[in-house]
Amino acid sequence: MDRSTILRYRGYVKTPSLFRTNGLPEINQIELSSEFEAIREDVKFKNQRLGKLVEEFVFYQLKQQPNVKWIVENLQIQKERKTIGELDALYFLNDKPIHLEVVYKFYLYDTLKSYEEPLSYWIGPNRKDSLCYKLDKLKNKQYPLLFQNETSKELNKYNIDTADVLQKLCFKAQLFLPYNDSKINFEILNENCVSGIYISFHTMSIFKTLKFYMPQKLDWLVLPHNNVLWQDYETTKIKILDNIEERRSPLVWLKYSETKFVKCFITFW
Repeated sequence: MDRSTILRYRGYVKTPSLFRTNGLPEINQIELSSEFEAIREDVKFKNQRLGKLVEEFVFYQLKQQPNVKWIVENLQIQKERKTIGELDALYFLNDKPIHLEVVYKFYLYDTLKSYEEPLSYWIGPNRKDSLCYKLDKLKNKQYPLLFQNETSKELNKYNIDTADVLQKLCFKAQLFLPYNDSKINFEILNENCVSGIYISFHTMSIFKTLKFYMPQKLDWLVLPHNNVLWQDYETTKIKILDNIEERRSPLVWLKYSETKFVKCFITFW
C-alpha cells in the first residue's frame, strides 16, 4: 500500500460526521470508527476523484464489520435506457437491508452574503456548491429514487423488497472559518469538523513570512504534516494566481513552525 493512499485514508477516517447525532432526525446517520487501522495489503483503491475515492473508503470500512453482508455498490437505475440515478450502496446489516448515500464535502462559512437559513452560510470554496443544495438533493432526489418502480425491479434481482429497506447517510465534511473570525453559529453541525481557515487572495500577504504547501485535490483529505516540500510565499503565490484567474479557490497548508500547520483555502472572492 503506497504512503499517499494511507495518508488519505487516515484523513478520511479522522474526518467526523458533519451533523450532530440527532441533528437530522429525518435522516438515519451511520457512525463509523474514527480509529485508524492498517489497510489490508490485498486492497486496491482505484478512484482518482475525491468523492468516489471516499466512497471506496466508506465501503471498505463497512465491509470489515462482521455484521455487514455486502450486496452491491453504485447501482445505476435506468428508465427507457437512460440512467435516472444511482444508489451509492446496498448491504445487509444484521440481515436488515440498508440503502446508504455517501457525502464528503469542504464548506466555507460565507461572509459576503446574508441568509435567513443558518445552514445556507456553508458554501463550497468556489461558491458553486452549498450545504443546503446538497441536503435538498438528498431529500428530493437521491432518497426518493429508492421508491421508483425501476428501482424496485432492480432490487427484485437481489430478492429485496423496497418496503424493507432502511435508508442511511454517511456525511463527512471539513469546515473552514474566515480568518480571525470564529464567532460562528454551528446550529446542528458538528464543530469538530472545523479543519482550518480561509482568506481572500487579495489579503493573503499577511502570511508572507510563512512557508506553504499546495496539495493536489486528493490530498485535501490528508492531515497536514511536515514531510512535504515547503515553498516560500512568492513561489506559492504564482501557483495560486493561476487558480484564482480561473475562479478556483485552492487549498494550501500553512507552516507556522516545525509542529504547527494549518489548512487554509485561498479564495478568489
